[in-house]
Amino acid sequence: MTSKSTIGEVLSSLDTVELLPEPDDRNILSAIDPSAVGFQDEWRAEITGWAPNKPTPINRVRGKRFLVTNSILFAIFAVLMLWIWQSGYFLIEVPPAKSEWAAEQAGFDDSILNGLTGEGVKVCIVDTGIDLSNPAFSGVSVEFKDMIGTSSTPVDYGFLAHGTLMAGLLIAQSHQIGMSPNVKLGVVAALGDDGSGQNTANEESVAMAINWCIDEFQADIISLSLGGTQNDGMSREGPSVSVTRKATDMGIYVVAAAGNDGGPDDDGRVSVPSNVPRAISVGASVKGGGVWDNSSMGQQTTLDGELRTNPNFKPEIIAPGQSIISTGVGDTWYSSSGTSDSTVFVTAALALILEDLPMLRPQSDSDGSCVDSVKEALRMSTPSGGNIHDSRSGYGELHAGNWLEEARKLPICQ
Repeated sequence: MTSKSTIGEVLSSLDTVELLPEPDDRNILSAIDPSAVGFQDEWRAEITGWAPNKPTPINRVRGKRFLVTNSILFAIFAVLMLWIWQSGYFLIEVPPAKSEWAAEQAGFDDSILNGLTGEGVKVCIVDTGIDLSNPAFSGVSVEFKDMIGTSSTPVDYGFLAHGTLMAGLLIAQSHQIGMSPNVKLGVVAALGDDGSGQNTANEESVAMAINWCIDEFQADIISLSLGGTQNDGMSREGPSVSVTRKATDMGIYVVAAAGNDGGPDDDGRVSVPSNVPRAISVGASVKGGGVWDNSSMGQQTTLDGELRTNPNFKPEIIAPGQSIISTGVGDTWYSSSGTSDSTVFVTAALALILEDLPMLRPQSDSDGSCVDSVKEALRMSTPSGGNIHDSRSGYGELHAGNWLEEARKLPICQ
């Protein structure tokens, strides 16, 4: 028989894990160490956002000794509480968790941002799609493109609705309000559950999705909480890199996840297409500051051997990416960790800046100079004033208010 002290130790150990529903039976929860993220392979959103778990309260019963009299009193109390409960006079509803600390840490509570909601700014998310059944999306209008099936209405093909999670960080209208809730949102479903609990896609599909954001949706910002691997044997850039270059050279801002292969097996390169010089590559930080253990490291030379220059060292910035709460399917809220979440924080901050400074939005004759200027403002907004860059933490932690303050100093660009 297991001793009471042993049971207490086992229950205490559950405080450090996340509980992940099994793909075949969502009633079965597996204990997951949130610091253990597999090496990235192929194209999947999971390399930039660990599969989430529903943060429902877990009642833990600790072993205690009771005297006989205490047991009798407890029984009387239990009967009384049961009567109150059944009578309808007593009701407790535990609300879903929040991660508002993350928005505060990223500088979204700065007074300079008061009144800014992303109004009029067009943001395009390429992911697993979006499920609008969560009440937090009530009244939200989304322009949707299906690259996987033929749906004309929004749908999420992902394992635990990865795209829905990312969209909620941006536009949720209740419980935990999105950081730029009034943007004009376009969503492309280009990744889907491959049956093994991973969200995958081929690179050509991702490239086609980015092209849709450029040509059809006419995005101001393209947000990519996804990525693929690089290797030194690549002889040419892939289609996702080419179309990302096209976007940034047209003055469209591309914010992309750095990847989650950090740690001892880190290949030393951020994910594709966040490696594109003008793209903003985003790593993940933890509560209180510092780099998340699995956030990918950047290398300051390109695959063709060219040295990177300011403000394009990789990654450029880190933003909150550990245990971030966001929207699930239906009336559910999930938590996830990874540079997927971090990417949306930077996208949201940029949307507020483009609302405040509409002259920085892409125009028909834009040549990418505004992208360069806004990235320089991002670099200067960090604690070191952009004078320090690290291959894991970039120029430093995102502060949305400071970024806007620096952007307001920018000369006219086109």
